[in-house]
Amino acid sequence: MPENAAMAQRLPPLNALRAFESAARHLSFTRAAAELNVTQAAISHQVRALEARLGVTLFWRQNRTLRLTEAGQALAPAAGEAFQRIADAVARLGGSRSSGALTVSVLDSFAANWLVPRLKRFRARAPEVELHLTTSDHLVDFTRDDVDLAVRYGGGRWPGLAAERLMTEELFPVCSPALLEAGPPLERPDDLGRHTLLHDEMREDWRMWLLAAGVRGGDPARGPSYTRSSLVIQAAISGEGVALGRSVLVADALAEGRLVRPFTVSLPAEYAYYVVVPPAALERPKVRAFRDWIVAEAAGEGTSADTATAGRLQRGGGPMPTSPTRAGRGKAPAPGGWPAPRRS
Repeated sequence: MPENAAMAQRLPPLNALRAFESAARHLSFTRAAAELNVTQAAISHQVRALEARLGVTLFWRQNRTLRLTEAGQALAPAAGEAFQRIADAVARLGGSRSSGALTVSVLDSFAANWLVPRLKRFRARAPEVELHLTTSDHLVDFTRDDVDLAVRYGGGRWPGLAAERLMTEELFPVCSPALLEAGPPLERPDDLGRHTLLHDEMREDWRMWLLAAGVRGGDPARGPSYTRSSLVIQAAISGEGVALGRSVLVADALAEGRLVRPFTVSLPAEYAYYVVVPPAALERPKVRAFRDWIVAEAAGEGTSADTATAGRLQRGGGPMPTSPTRAGRGKAPAPGGWPAPRRS
């Protein structure tokens, strides 16, 4: 029997594998059905047929939740990589991914406050690559979306994808120099009670930082909120109040004097920024060029804004420390996954 025929006999039906791969990636039959444009019952039928063919259980189904068994965890990355390689081959045949264009998906605020100001260095390094930057905080399906590479915020574990950490993040209050000068004074963390607190969608972070700084009482959730971290930063620059700055996003504003950091206490975040890409995509020179550049760019800047803010005006905290005060751990409102905690 020819080798290819023997392989075809060993392989389960591709429709069943596709249903399994999508359900494993989403941990949901409902979302897999929507992605593949079939019914939930069809996904369930295909998965059960695959389990029967393989003689193993691939999912634990409990209280409307779906978890991969040990066998499912072994099969999911291989299935995901196989379908990705097929998608890459089809795209190369069609020419859409073999051209000079490179599509990168990033979070909105990361793009506005960190990536875009540095892109001229990538263009100088790889002028032949036509970069298309798209912003989204939603799940990226590399097998369906026209995306080559993504930068996301999370725990770094996305089955079937290669994730490399770019930067960790710390949280600390920031405000405009004009607000600090006009008062009320910001000499101790307790003084924040006389100022407007600015929030992004993670309101819990202010409570965590205040606890780490030893502040008890008051309402850490008070004050206006914004759907985008970049809007919070702009509000702080405009003197609207005090924001809980994220070191990666406020580094440039601190270095340029548009923001100042009144206190030295910082709260290390639980998650980090990662560059995420299907392993097979790294075989494409344009993808590898951008991945190598952004990793080097991030490594050259360190993990926090301490260097940028050294010597910047401080009140009641003494000189800026060379390492963060690890007084607590920032917690995001959701566990890992793709995308990991909502950030924008």
